[in-house]
Amino acid sequence: MTPAALTQAAIELVDAIAAAAQAGGAAADTLIARYFATRRYAGSKDRRAVRDLVYRAIRAAGEPPASGRAAMLLVADGDPALAETFNGSVHGPARTAPDEPRAAPGAAPAWLVERLEDSGVSDDAMAALVGRATLDVRVNSLKARRATLTIPGAEPTPHAPAGLRLPSGTNVETLSEYRDGLIEVQDEGSQIVGAALAAAPGQRIIDLCAGAGGKTLQLAAEMAGAGEILACDIDRARLSRLPARAERAGATIVETRLLNPGREAEMLADWQASADGVLIDAPCSGTGTWRRNPEARWRLNADRLARYAAAQQHVLKVGAALVKPGGALAYIVCSLLDEEGADRIAAFLAANPGWQAEALSLGAGAPRGAGVRLDPASDRTDGFFVARLRAPC
Repeated sequence: MTPAALTQAAIELVDAIAAAAQAGGAAADTLIARYFATRRYAGSKDRRAVRDLVYRAIRAAGEPPASGRAAMLLVADGDPALAETFNGSVHGPARTAPDEPRAAPGAAPAWLVERLEDSGVSDDAMAALVGRATLDVRVNSLKARRATLTIPGAEPTPHAPAGLRLPSGTNVETLSEYRDGLIEVQDEGSQIVGAALAAAPGQRIIDLCAGAGGKTLQLAAEMAGAGEILACDIDRARLSRLPARAERAGATIVETRLLNPGREAEMLADWQASADGVLIDAPCSGTGTWRRNPEARWRLNADRLARYAAAQQHVLKVGAALVKPGGALAYIVCSLLDEEGADRIAAFLAANPGWQAEALSLGAGAPRGAGVRLDPASDRTDGFFVARLRAPC
């Protein structure tokens, strides 16, 4: 493909991705894969080049762009070589017209920038939210130690004791260490907040919103394979991936339980007030994960945020009822918005006398309300809020 044809392909993809984001359609990676599935003439180098252009345009445009062309022109304003591809050649984009509009630059849509500013998120942190993510893995201490692994190009992460940072583009699933269960893909920030529960061997732990089980497997390693973990979720497809992952990791203490929305308390009656600890990785806006899914900021709206807040309040209520007297609850969201983090915990504590927030020393992050917040500018991780609460005795 010619440089101009690469640009045109990227424009078409940004058009499709922006439309899907507004309509709640498929994710960018899915649309890119579908696009090239019908264009076999594009080699791997061409596909990488188009993908890079697509994500440069998505990251640059704070508001959903009026067109993929407007988003690509925004990028081209700072890239003379890209600007030259708007030359009207065959299979390429038309020449740039005088005063042709560009997409609006920024870290997020204006209404969302305001929410982030109200939550004390700095300009640097907002810019970093749409930067490029690192590729981190967690060394599974049930099978290996970080000091003894020799993965080419890997370096210890700055804060998480079991973390390794791999070179960008590493195909982790081809590594023997991954196939043998010695490592799991997990951002360093996720590893840091996942340790906030301070689970110990022999305990009975519930991972209430386990998803595919990344933090479940971290808990199993922290517990040295001794105790009991019940991993729950309402998403059958995601939870169904956990048993195979647990087997590969040697996490034999993990049991899964699919829950029905609205009936969680009923379906967990056998665990009421008996868990040593409950981990709640709550459903949220994902503002802290925009480095990986930058088009997600085009999907958010105030109504969706309100639904997340209601879901967070619900899972906190369900989770709190499962903690035994004196037990712990860790609440995590991959968001920098106070309404999902600090404010949510403040509301819970106000409504539940006797519960106490505990100070956290995680080696990264900064205090925010009753918890700690991590952001990619300060910590080089995804963005998270975490709090650990202690149940009354």
